[in-house]
Amino acid sequence: MWIVGSVPDRQVRNLQSVSVQNSAPEPVHCDVPGELAWWRSKARASMFTPSTSSAGAWNADEDALRLGAFFNACRDDSDRAQELRDTVMDQFPSDIGEGLFVATARKADPFSALAYALGIDATLRLPGRFGDFLLDAEQVRAQLPAVEETLVLTGTPRRDAIEGIHAWMTGSGDDPAHDADELLDGPLRVLRHAARTGHGAAG
Repeated sequence: MWIVGSVPDRQVRNLQSVSVQNSAPEPVHCDVPGELAWWRSKARASMFTPSTSSAGAWNADEDALRLGAFFNACRDDSDRAQELRDTVMDQFPSDIGEGLFVATARKADPFSALAYALGIDATLRLPGRFGDFLLDAEQVRAQLPAVEETLVLTGTPRRDAIEGIHAWMTGSGDDPAHDADELLDGPLRVLRHAARTGHGAAG
């Protein structure tokens, strides 16, 4: 599951303040610079092969497994981080719409699918750390242009991204019925809503 939602700006600033006060060095689970350099070297190569047993599906190769493991290793799964996520989610709108985007997938991480489809440079233009972010209203407005540049895709780039999402969702997971278009459009919709209404946002 990956969730992006708008949050009242005052609540975000309070949470950011508490987060800084309680911050501690995060454990490093992998060689981040080395893995980023490796991913860059693989950016134009497919990490999946067409499935021979299921039409339209894909099989993950060792590079896809390595990339997925890297994304997982970059996430802060500490109790402190999870407590912050739970607190933030309590501030999200109650209904999916302009202020709330929710992506779920069987056996696959939606943000990882998006990152694979976009490639390393585009992924690093997105806010936060591989899908985790907490932005106040000013930060939303500052980062929105980069997010729009990254996610507003048309023509061949969009078709390629949709195919990449589908490869990840079927090769690394088991979700052939995922909504790849919404995975591209939903997060941007929420950030635009937050910018328009003076809200912060979190993923």
